Amino acid sequence: MNKEKYLDDLKEIREIMDKSSRFISLSGMSGIVAGIIALVGAYIAYEYIYIDHAFYGYRMVVLTPQTISQLLILATVILVLALGAGVFFTKRKAEKTKQKLWDLQTKRLISNLMIPLAAGGILCLIFLLRGYVGIVAPLTLVFYGLALVNASKYTLSEVRALGLMQVALGLLAAYFVGYGLLFWALGFGVLHIIYGVRMHLKYGS
Repeated sequence: MNKEKYLDDLKEIREIMDKSSRFISLSGMSGIVAGIIALVGAYIAYEYIYIDHAFYGYRMVVLTPQTISQLLILATVILVLALGAGVFFTKRKAEKTKQKLWDLQTKRLISNLMIPLAAGGILCLIFLLRGYVGIVAPLTLVFYGLALVNASKYTLSEVRALGLMQVALGLLAAYFVGYGLLFWALGFGVLHIIYGVRMHLKYGS
């Protein structure tokens, strides 16, 4: 009995330390919704880019300044909607589990997430303005994956796995440049949905 009580106490202490050192209120539903938003965005982008081109000739497409402006607006809308969904579902889970949404671990998580994201976003914008459109989709995947890996030490381990898969997908997209939109949809859409379903089943939302 004493041994069992000792083990239970150790388990409780470990859980308390785990909660104090990591942000664990991430919601699986936020990943699912973000993935759906990304897939819808990828379809709209496909319509913008390939509306006058045959499917098999899409790698030869040249984007006009108007199309690039449309894509930038679309990317901004997707980002805002995905972030909004993430904040909403994460806040709801934090309230349900009676945990603070904004604390030291949240600040550390966001700061470690934003450094690679900001650097990658600026680099992508530079390439886009210089006309190197094909490399933008791979770079977004790579830098997003690096951001997740960098922030994963302050949250759940599944985030690191998702980040590594995004990096791998981005590197593949860099090799198959003409298929960038497809890889982008797989990374930000399909992988997010799979991640969200796993998180929802394991931790709830």
